[in-house]
Amino acid sequence: MKKVEIFTDGACSGNPGPGGYGAILRYNGHEKEISGGEKETTNNRMELLAVIESLKLLKEPCEVMLYSDSQYVCNAFNLGWIKKWHANNWMRNKKESVKNPDLWKELYALCEKHKVTYNWVKGHAGHPENERCDTLAVNFYQQYL
Repeated sequence: MKKVEIFTDGACSGNPGPGGYGAILRYNGHEKEISGGEKETTNNRMELLAVIESLKLLKEPCEVMLYSDSQYVCNAFNLGWIKKWHANNWMRNKKESVKNPDLWKELYALCEKHKVTYNWVKGHAGHPENERCDTLAVNFYQQYL
């Protein structure tokens, strides 16, 4: 399996409000930057989209080291939340559905194809790739302001 590093970030001006995401994919000494966003969204949706859009670019199953400052995303995998949500038809409990089920379903399916390790990094703490992803995200959503 090819080994890929992915760095992601999502940002929002207001929550909800205009939002963007940024990501860096690194493989074999090469880097690709991507960004995108939506006019009306939430920070968590942008964090999820950053991961989804990155994984969609991988043309074959890969071993992925993913770095994100989103505890929402990292904890869903590292603490096993997503497996419970999937088993419970995307419900957090008997009365409350998971927020952003469309994105969680898509991400779950993508993670079935790849071996993804989720690593949390502290945001806005000088991590160069995280800072670059934040810049990509903010630059994208500024077009909506």
